[in-house]
Amino acid sequence: MTRQLRFTSLLISLCICCALPALSHDKSVQGIGTGTLQGNVVDRDNKPAEGMTITLQGTVRQVTTNQNGYFQFRNIPGGQYSVVVTGVGVQPLIHPADIINGQTLVLNLTISERVQELEEVKIRAAKGLREREVLPEIGQTAIYAGKKTEVINLNALDANLITNNSRQVFSKTPGVMVWESEGSGMQVGVAVRGLSPNRSWEFNVRQNGIDISSDPFGYPEAYYNPPMQAVERIELIRGGASLQYGPQFGGLLNYVLKKPATDKPVSIETQQSIGSYGLFSTYNSVGGTVGKVQYFGYVDYRRADGWRQNSRYSIFNGFASVSYAVTNRLRIGAEVSRAYSVNQQPGGLTDIQFNQDARQSIRSRNWFNVPWTVPSLSAEYAFSDKTRLTWRVHGLFSERNQIGFVSAITNADGPGTNGQLANRTIDSDLYRNWGSEFRLLTQYTALGQQHALSAGVKYFNGFTARRQQGKGDTGSDYNRDLQGVYPRDLSLRTTNRAVFAENLFRLGSHWTLTPGVRVELLDNSVAGRYSFAATGAENRIDQSRQRSFVLAGVGTEVKAASFATFYGNYSQAYRPVTFADLTPAALTDFVIDPNLRDARGYTLDAGVRGAYRKFLNYDIGVYYLDYNNRVGTLTQLDAGGKTYQYRTNIGRSVSRGVEAYVEFDPVVALVKHSKVGYVSLFTSLGFTDARYRNLPTTTVTNGQLTEGNLRDKFVENAPRFIGRFGLNYTYKTFTMTALLNQVAETFSDANNTTAPTANGQTGLIPAYRIMDISASLKLARRYSIRAGVNNLTNAVYFTRRAGGYPGPGVLPADGRSGYLSVGFTW
Repeated sequence: MTRQLRFTSLLISLCICCALPALSHDKSVQGIGTGTLQGNVVDRDNKPAEGMTITLQGTVRQVTTNQNGYFQFRNIPGGQYSVVVTGVGVQPLIHPADIINGQTLVLNLTISERVQELEEVKIRAAKGLREREVLPEIGQTAIYAGKKTEVINLNALDANLITNNSRQVFSKTPGVMVWESEGSGMQVGVAVRGLSPNRSWEFNVRQNGIDISSDPFGYPEAYYNPPMQAVERIELIRGGASLQYGPQFGGLLNYVLKKPATDKPVSIETQQSIGSYGLFSTYNSVGGTVGKVQYFGYVDYRRADGWRQNSRYSIFNGFASVSYAVTNRLRIGAEVSRAYSVNQQPGGLTDIQFNQDARQSIRSRNWFNVPWTVPSLSAEYAFSDKTRLTWRVHGLFSERNQIGFVSAITNADGPGTNGQLANRTIDSDLYRNWGSEFRLLTQYTALGQQHALSAGVKYFNGFTARRQQGKGDTGSDYNRDLQGVYPRDLSLRTTNRAVFAENLFRLGSHWTLTPGVRVELLDNSVAGRYSFAATGAENRIDQSRQRSFVLAGVGTEVKAASFATFYGNYSQAYRPVTFADLTPAALTDFVIDPNLRDARGYTLDAGVRGAYRKFLNYDIGVYYLDYNNRVGTLTQLDAGGKTYQYRTNIGRSVSRGVEAYVEFDPVVALVKHSKVGYVSLFTSLGFTDARYRNLPTTTVTNGQLTEGNLRDKFVENAPRFIGRFGLNYTYKTFTMTALLNQVAETFSDANNTTAPTANGQTGLIPAYRIMDISASLKLARRYSIRAGVNNLTNAVYFTRRAGGYPGPGVLPADGRSGYLSVGFTW
């Protein structure tokens, strides 16, 4: 571990440890002007209801019942309150509570509409149909009615969470395309609806509602993702998220981390894992609630040699958070995430090399390093049980460093002179961002119906120092020993200001209409040294764009029956002109259109979802995504007949398709109760037709310009079919999931080239089929064992051809591997 890594680990550990004595010192001495509320929640069979959320209505106070159904609030100012009990599969329960100063009120609450009545069925529900849910109509800070939403509950999921195996994590989320180009799991590359999976850059990627990509507008690539062992759930909102969360066509991808225990001052979780190819992982967390203070933190470390040659990695993740209920209505908090990774990049292969041995690597000197720090402060104020205000200030202090030899894979690994290897190239980005977001959600009554308004203001200021083409050493280890200066040294800046609002109108007891609007003001700039001229003089560039525009949308939702809800949504979106668009590929013979515009378009959604009698879940929808003003480069001739490259808006693509998820439990449907376990069968299907409606091309031959068009060509990296089929089996505390992942062939370029090029960078990406199996067992409520085999049949396949980093060439996906994890909670 580097000195920086050891310091960061120590800092996070100290934050956690220092909080413990300070918090435990409270030991809940009863305040003079306060009372205590405690109680037990049971179901209709008088069995403890674990995991129920208990809220004091109109306040920020919230706890969760423990395994005995017990909950407690301390230091509550005297007065009359309403206690609200909510949870998956139960009817919300509201019960009055009269708190008297200096006294303890005890409530015994019974919930109805429990998912199932038998304990065995409850366990099955937690592992089966509860793995996937949808967001409520109205959340804490946003409106979700009329949108296509999905929630992945990782606590109820049998999957390889150690290495963030995305095809397993998103197994019940239809249409999610996954790039499997490296096995560490540090970078999750996913997309939907024919968009590019490149480091999830078509999503607004957040953690606990905070931006974690390098720059959501200028360079929206997510080089950091939290370890899935620390994630409680993943919230995915498709195109309809553009008004509330940002302009991206893909929508919102939000990782919600685990919360501190609310029923005890100290709770500890540890997971120790081993696996194939030298995999070792340790995850350890501590958290709890003492009086009005809640704290949580984790440290996660994993390393492996990797399935391919030259693919070893080492990844550290740490997190610490603390929150304090200043009053019943005001809560403040702070948190910080820290990641540090060093990955060896095995590089790409030609198709011939891939077919000979997909595990081989002819790049031994390529390394990638990402230090990532995300701090934030938050405040939440409940004006009443109907109105709530939240405020977050967040930052990002991070880097992206790489050193290696990344020319075409047909070239040897950097041959130099005098029998030595050539010098490697160093590229380095430095990110310094900060932002702030206010959100207000209020519910009000008009014309006999209760409506809701969600509004907010967002500010973002981003700075990137981009240094490239530096001369490194001739060695093979990871270092940043720069010789001289970086020829390219650019300052990249982004400023974004946004105001947004959505209002849910109830047009009856079963019908909602939610119009919304977002006003954006956006500035991007690129300035600095592009290169050195032959004379040694600096070649400099200075490009900037300032613009403002309005996005609008509307969603609707109709609850036609208890088991069927129809939804529809129209939302505009855009993809900003990025730093790469503003940076010429070459200083000469390259022109950027002074009127270059952001890509604009919209998404249409329509579908039906629901659950029937606790044994059937489904969500079936269709979509239409219009992506206009795509940025591209055309060859042009100047007045003197000389060619140059012209970057401008040239293309339009349209994606349309079907997304379907269905899960069925035949045991519950036919016999209701079983002594030999329960089975659920599920499928998630994505059918996508993504084509260019207009994509001009130009070539110059013998001084003549020839124009063409790739109209009706398929969009690259957009397979027409993605199918995942699975089986969940549960017997008491044992669960097992078998998964079949099938993806159709796709193209790697807009020309739809079928035959692979010699360097492997262009050509067809063949169809593939992968099988996984995962299982878990809980013992005595405190102990757990997880195990699994990824790529059971050892299929040889790839999902990506790269033109540059981390290739170039074919990037093989991992073959068969296994893992075993042992856990303990206290």
